[in-house]
Amino acid sequence: SVRSLINDQGDTLKPGNVYLSNNPYNGGTHLPDVTAITPVFWTNTENPHSQFSILNSTLFFVASRGHQADIGGITPGSMPPHSTTVEEEGIIFDNFLLVEEGNFREIPLRQLLLNHSYPARNPDQNIADFKAQIAANERGVQELHKMVLQYGLATVQAYMKFVQDNAEDSVRRAIDVLRDGEFSYEMDNNARIQVKVTIDKQNRTATIDFTGTSDQLQSNFNAPKAVTQAAVLYVFRTLVDDTIPLNAGCLNPLEIIIPAGCMLNPTYPAAVVAGNVETSQTIVDALYGALGVMAGSQGTMNNFTFGNDRYQYYETICGGSGAGANFHGTDAVHTHMTNSRLTDPEVLETRYPVQVESFTLRPNSGGKGKYVGGNGVIRRIRFLETMTANILSSHRLIPPFGLNGGEAGLVGSNWIQRYSGTEENLDSTATVEMQPGDVFVIETPGGGGFG
Repeated sequence: SVRSLINDQGDTLKPGNVYLSNNPYNGGTHLPDVTAITPVFWTNTENPHSQFSILNSTLFFVASRGHQADIGGITPGSMPPHSTTVEEEGIIFDNFLLVEEGNFREIPLRQLLLNHSYPARNPDQNIADFKAQIAANERGVQELHKMVLQYGLATVQAYMKFVQDNAEDSVRRAIDVLRDGEFSYEMDNNARIQVKVTIDKQNRTATIDFTGTSDQLQSNFNAPKAVTQAAVLYVFRTLVDDTIPLNAGCLNPLEIIIPAGCMLNPTYPAAVVAGNVETSQTIVDALYGALGVMAGSQGTMNNFTFGNDRYQYYETICGGSGAGANFHGTDAVHTHMTNSRLTDPEVLETRYPVQVESFTLRPNSGGKGKYVGGNGVIRRIRFLETMTANILSSHRLIPPFGLNGGEAGLVGSNWIQRYSGTEENLDSTATVEMQPGDVFVIETPGGGGFG
């Protein structure tokens, strides 16, 4: 997102400006994830470390990304299970000028939130969240100014360069012990992720080639190129033993080949909301499979949203992680591309007309093996008011794979227990009208076993 801002408006950036971006086709992930970007300038002419050449020049960027509870779209929560275009998923900010030379542009922002085919349901909440992101960025700007005042610009920039150079060298050391591999992983919707990893020992580099992956989909399981690159970055960062901050230096030894028009590099206006939260998990597991590192995790974020005109809520639900050489999988954890914390039951039940009936481990859902996959969970939520509920999930048909002879984990399931006593089984993705007394049940997958 920062790079897209530089490319689009690098010559027009001014002190006091803040920009909003969530465009999946210009550095973004999916529409609920909105990034606020603040260019950092140097304007202190009295500082002994300052130089005339850097006055009013862009030196750094501070960015914060927040997931909006609702940003418009065809369903509350902006995570529609059955969107077919990005327009149906909500409002796009393409480097929108949020603050102009210190002035918050609330009127044009509110117009953008409301003047849409599927407008935001709670623009006041959106605006409050954006103001919080502005404040977070401003704190970062202040800290950068303090560092430059204390140590001088050259020293600060030298340390920033070192952080990236060190990350690059750490990834090269990880590559030294890797071997070539490839993996093909089918999804519940019949799409397939194909990846081949080729190691160049002499140059200490790796090529990650997604040629053979399914073409762009009619569903919303397309992953923007930025998401695919982030998944690769995550995997290779986890292979590093050293404690280093995640940064772009990790990508320098990697060549990533993503054919244009495939589901991992789609073209506008393809829907993408599940690509960020579901397909990204499949990419990670496929890469671990190709490298022989660990079995498949639950492979889904189990995205659950519900709402109406008064309430909007979104959560992701944990499951089992995959086992690997010399370690068992872990029960009931968020895996890989998700790390969100679940809302406390007392808070959830206070703020929303629902009850958490139970939240328990799902015994024996992890794959068997010398090292056992982690168990998933069972979550039951009873509704006390009429609402629309949505589930966006994976591995309800295809189980998380085992590796080196280990067994696969159990697939998950979604179903409704109506107040009348009837039960309705749901697909991996579903939109359901919930009535008072109805219970939504989500059983998450277990991780695969190893050996």
